[in-house]
Amino acid sequence: MNSKILYLHGFASSSLSDKAQQTTAYFQQHYPHIDYVALDLPFEPAAALTLIKQHIGQQRNVALIGSSLGGFLATCIAEQIDCRACLINPAVAPHTVLDKHLGRYYHPVLQQHYDVTSAQMSQLQQMMPITLQKPENYLLLLQSGDEVLDYRLALEYYKGATIKLSEGGDHSYIGYANELDAIANFCQLA
Repeated sequence: MNSKILYLHGFASSSLSDKAQQTTAYFQQHYPHIDYVALDLPFEPAAALTLIKQHIGQQRNVALIGSSLGGFLATCIAEQIDCRACLINPAVAPHTVLDKHLGRYYHPVLQQHYDVTSAQMSQLQQMMPITLQKPENYLLLLQSGDEVLDYRLALEYYKGATIKLSEGGDHSYIGYANELDAIANFCQLA
């Protein structure tokens, strides 16, 4: 049973995103005894992984929820510590998508500007697990209408995972709130 849940937002997003807010409200209402945190991740991939690991500490009774780039980061951590991860339209090989989005951005919660660079794309490429050790540790929520990421890459990469593919939708995952019970069940909460 897991007693800690971390929510990991996507690229250029924050703990104030709709999905993060819906997830936070859900866990506060239904699982107030669970140690739940929606992190505001640093823009730099290695720093984001460090922050996630700091929040996990020595605990191994943890589950992760990650959206888009947060899904990629959740995968990196889940492979390292052998935990469950629920991924919403996860980024597979994010360096191949984000390299089209290099430039300056602003983080609304951290209240700072940050630059997305080609060096960070190299970091992402090096961080990507080549193959998954335990695909059964993953629940994938995919929508075929995702306009940002090709859902077929996730179908291939996460072969053997529990996968729910919905026709249509978009990158934000239309109807996400309806999936929160399934996410909580998959996380095996204490």
